[in-house]
Amino acid sequence: MNSKEIPPVIHNYINGKWMPSSSKKQLPIHNPATGEVLSHTPCSTAEEFQRAVVAAKDAFPAWRSTPPVVRARYFFKLKELMEREFEDMARILTMENGKTVVEAKGSLRRAIENVEVACGIPTAMQGYSSEDVADGIDCNCIRQPMGVFGAITPFNFPAMVPMWFMPTSVACGNTFVVKPSERTPISQQRMFELLDEAGFPHGVVNLVNGDAEIAEQMLIHPDIKGVSFVGSTKVASYIYKRGTEFGKRVQALGGAKNYTVVMPDANLDKTVAALIDSAYGCAGERCLATGVVLAVGDVHARFRDKFLAAAKKLVVGNGLDPKTTLGPVISAEHRARVNAAITKGVEEGATLLLDGRNFTHPQFPNGYYVGPTLFDNVTQDMWIAKEEIFGPVMGIMKVDDLDEALELIHNNRYGNASSIFTQSGAAAREFAYNAGISMLGVNIGVAAPMAFFSFGGSKQSFFGDLKAYGRDGVQFNTDKRMIISRWF
Repeated sequence: MNSKEIPPVIHNYINGKWMPSSSKKQLPIHNPATGEVLSHTPCSTAEEFQRAVVAAKDAFPAWRSTPPVVRARYFFKLKELMEREFEDMARILTMENGKTVVEAKGSLRRAIENVEVACGIPTAMQGYSSEDVADGIDCNCIRQPMGVFGAITPFNFPAMVPMWFMPTSVACGNTFVVKPSERTPISQQRMFELLDEAGFPHGVVNLVNGDAEIAEQMLIHPDIKGVSFVGSTKVASYIYKRGTEFGKRVQALGGAKNYTVVMPDANLDKTVAALIDSAYGCAGERCLATGVVLAVGDVHARFRDKFLAAAKKLVVGNGLDPKTTLGPVISAEHRARVNAAITKGVEEGATLLLDGRNFTHPQFPNGYYVGPTLFDNVTQDMWIAKEEIFGPVMGIMKVDDLDEALELIHNNRYGNASSIFTQSGAAAREFAYNAGISMLGVNIGVAAPMAFFSFGGSKQSFFGDLKAYGRDGVQFNTDKRMIISRWF
């Protein structure tokens, strides 16, 4: 399948075979830029999910005993195929999600980086040992895979987020089931075509499409050992509680309201460029988007004016158009929620400097567009300062000093990411030392760790102990075995 051959209904991939769902319930997949229906997602049945888990469970013993260096070779092949199909996969991603092609390529590059890290699994999952821990006794620690793992992934990064979880888990020796978002499953179908071409043994990787019913099946199924999730805080909290209730390992990444500090000594041209991308990139539909800028002291007016001028230059449109710098949001319903949030900000008394409501594209009047939106004079008690909008909306709050900014960050119930823009090493260190947020940036607009580190927030932005990918990913997907031995 390429971007011109999208099937009318998405299929499941179970035990190495493409299978149409027997379910009569189907959900339309819309192109957010045009409103047209691209395909349909089947709401697969519990029996179909059970079939995928059985296939994964049956495949586990042989896959586990495959040497890690051999398992890694499948990922070398997958990387090669992803590079070959890079341009067309970016086009598919733009069509189903609305991202600009540049943004789509960026997320695909991150997906490939996770595959690259999985290629290093022979080293990454090594244990440790020590001899003579007592008289004539040695101790060895090894890491072993656990069985079937699964992921429930979101609409906003449909090609990238499944690859946060699947490559690490499968390279460690587990087998896997992916439940992609019902809104954006096309890129995952394309990804599984490449997994099939890479020659992964049947049952090692499986794809089951559906809605909340399939997600629930993953949480309660006795043969699923661990579940990874990315989505809203409300759902992440439920996923964590429900999955752990059934004895599973769970890492549930939730929502965010990210605060960025701009100090008076910041390089404003570079700061504005970084924060335009952070606030409005991917139409604001990402958990690392800057929601509120805390402008310290007299930088407030200077930053506000430069940022407003830059925001007005954004080109709203279809992501396939290379001139577009801001694509649509995911659906008509979500557009209505974002517009309602903007209205709420006005009602709360914030100053609306740039209003993105009611934007209509002359060529695509049925697209789900929201223009760039900017508030000033936001205060900490306002809803728009506290809750995630998940759209191209940013607020500016004036603060007196870094201490006040840190206090506001501490009072924020979310803790996904936060950044500071400054030329002061002392201010940057104070921020990093005391912000208390899991992902921190210094002169970085989107504080996303590379694939060989780990990704995940704190407070109400993350539920669990071990974060996504990197070293945490290896720990999440393996169990340590301590072998204490004495020979007579």
